[in-house]
Amino acid sequence: MERHPYQIVITDCDHISFDEEEQMSARIGAKLSLAQVTGEDDLVRACQESDGLIIQYALLTRKVLEHLPKCKVISRYGVGVDSIDIQAATDLGIIVANVPDYCVDEVADQTLSLILGLIRKQVFFDQRIKSNQWDFQQGRPIHRIRGKVLGLIGCGKMGVEVARRISAFGVRVIAFDPYLKKPPQGIELFDFDTVLKDSDFLSIHCPLNESTHHLIDEKAFRKMEKKPLLINTSRGPIVDEEALIHALKEGRVSGAGLDVLEKEPPDPHNPLLNMGNVILSPHVSFYSEESMKELKRRTAENVVEVLMGKWPKSVVNRNVNGKTRATISRDT
Repeated sequence: MERHPYQIVITDCDHISFDEEEQMSARIGAKLSLAQVTGEDDLVRACQESDGLIIQYALLTRKVLEHLPKCKVISRYGVGVDSIDIQAATDLGIIVANVPDYCVDEVADQTLSLILGLIRKQVFFDQRIKSNQWDFQQGRPIHRIRGKVLGLIGCGKMGVEVARRISAFGVRVIAFDPYLKKPPQGIELFDFDTVLKDSDFLSIHCPLNESTHHLIDEKAFRKMEKKPLLINTSRGPIVDEEALIHALKEGRVSGAGLDVLEKEPPDPHNPLLNMGNVILSPHVSFYSEESMKELKRRTAENVVEVLMGKWPKSVVNRNVNGKTRATISRDT
């Protein structure tokens, strides 16, 4: 029976193949297996002997992590790590890694397409033409994009790329980001309320955590003086969906482009599904064939690097340093 120095388990995923993960695991002779489990008890059974985990949707609670004595690293397909109990992982010496910038171009492109689609009312006209209504007057008013203001909530790499693209249209870009002290080139930093008040378009690019859950709520909508278009390609629960629906009905926002929702897929009776000034996409902003290959390779690379004694490129819980289960070289 062939023995492997390391066991790597993919807890769950919806990918068609695992070529990138297998190639990366082979670099250290690790055995890679796919469990396809998400429940606590099943995760413990499937991952008990694993040295590293790759996850997509599985919830790694403290209970699960406490029953994985050999686990040294968890790497998630993507940016968000809200499905992992980060504090528990840190307490147990488990490194948590992600891939925060694999789909920067795709998210920026999707954001811009939603903004332009709403401004030019592309979906609205498409639906009417297919219903034998050829009349641009039905879409009035349509306003020029040049001279407008885009407000970013979160100004990391994705926000910067959105700003770079939309600046070519003659749009001024302002942003709120409490973690930035110096604004990126071409972007002006303001406080949260000012960005809400002055934006013609408002685009969300911050992570989901305790401080950003329902960040855009009823109170926030009432501060939006210019009736902006709201774009969310980040995480659904950052926006209080019920408050958004009320704001749309009352005209406090002009429209919404949503790639993410609080509940995915949405309930068939969700009012957003029947609003003509709302464009929806099925949490697809991360996707291109190129971004998926990059994601899979880099997610597996995080695990392999830890097992090789190196820090991965993106560590979520940096404060695990000094108490990791893995033996990390001081030179990395």
